[in-house]
Amino acid sequence: MLELIKAIIFGIVEGITEWLPISSTGHMILVNEFLSLDVSVEFWNMFLVVIQLGAILAVVVLFWSQIWPFVLTKNAGAGSGRTTGAPVASAAAARRGQQYVALGPVSIDMTIIVQWFKIVVSCLPAVVFVVLGLDDLCDRYFYNPVCVAIALIVFGVAFLVVESRRRPESSIAEMTDITWKIAALIGIFQLLAAAFPGTSRSGATIIGALLLGVSRKAASEYTFILAIPVMLGASLLELLDFGFSLTGSEWTILLAGMASAFLVSIVVIRFLLGYIRKHDFKPFGWYRIGLGALVLLYFLVLK
Repeated sequence: MLELIKAIIFGIVEGITEWLPISSTGHMILVNEFLSLDVSVEFWNMFLVVIQLGAILAVVVLFWSQIWPFVLTKNAGAGSGRTTGAPVASAAAARRGQQYVALGPVSIDMTIIVQWFKIVVSCLPAVVFVVLGLDDLCDRYFYNPVCVAIALIVFGVAFLVVESRRRPESSIAEMTDITWKIAALIGIFQLLAAAFPGTSRSGATIIGALLLGVSRKAASEYTFILAIPVMLGASLLELLDFGFSLTGSEWTILLAGMASAFLVSIVVIRFLLGYIRKHDFKPFGWYRIGLGALVLLYFLVLK
């Protein structure tokens, strides 16, 4: 029961820190220092990655209308195979000016299809990074409290600088306006999170998008959806590497962590999307600096 409670707490931490640009790695290191699970090192390493599946499910639920391109055609017999303005029963989609290809009773939202291809472009740098084995190399040298703390502070300062210098009006207001070039550049910024633990995947992509002229809303939404293939792929690879022969207690711990991560992620994502309508990311920058200083103080002085 104690390990189950710990798993739920880790899931809560994952659900909060995965989506806010404050580094889930930095928080997990601190929480594990005082509340470690009584499991093998191999299971713990797998747990840290696979628990993200719960957080990913929250994105799928909240952004379903923006990631699922197949919808029922309002007039199935009208123009199968041709592009139309809005042949579906979604008034919201019609107002966004989305384009559809009607194939019998089903229409394909081409805006979402193109968006997914851009997501793939953003994922390519990370795929190359992993295929070359550079992620393991970086973990070997940089996955330690001191390096994580430095990354927290550096990117905290970056948030303050970017928000202080950005123009009031963004040239790219909506996620659908992100170009192929910007999608590729966001993917390169995402590499910073893979190379330097503590950077925060969401933090790196959001900062990159802001620097490229993307609005806070579009940058956040693109970051959330970009996480789906990235974190899903990482979780599946980790599960395959660990194997599926978990004990009953291990399954319970893993599923409890995923469930709490899912529920908390729903709340946190909604909060962040509401928050950025009226506020900037500076508070997260200051928080990162404070957390980084705390990690350095604990591991270099107090411990």
